[in-house]
Amino acid sequence: MSVPQVIDASFNEEVIKSSCPVLVDFWAPWCGPCRMVAPVIDQIANEYQDKLKVVTLNTDENPSTTTEYGIRSIPTLMIFVEGQRVDTVIGAVPKSTLATALNKYIKKNNNNN
Repeated sequence: MSVPQVIDASFNEEVIKSSCPVLVDFWAPWCGPCRMVAPVIDQIANEYQDKLKVVTLNTDENPSTTTEYGIRSIPTLMIFVEGQRVDTVIGAVPKSTLATALNKYIKKNNNNN
């Protein structure tokens, strides 16, 4: 399963208006740590596909969204719930670190349904 990309024009529709939590991977093709974390993002997308939407955003090609969210270093992983940024993880982190952050919001969201 490949993780879909969002762009400045589709960010609002795909992330802000999403009915489920969204993990956004802010990355760039030249970024070594971004390439290191990419397989982790793919694994998360597969394992959480029923509970979470996972998308990527190329910071070089989408400066408006990158600036709006104050992205200063990549990879930056942001979690959005009901259109609000609820958490940010910066750097190439282990899958366990990312899963711990996600589980806080996925459990909360599922309890509300």
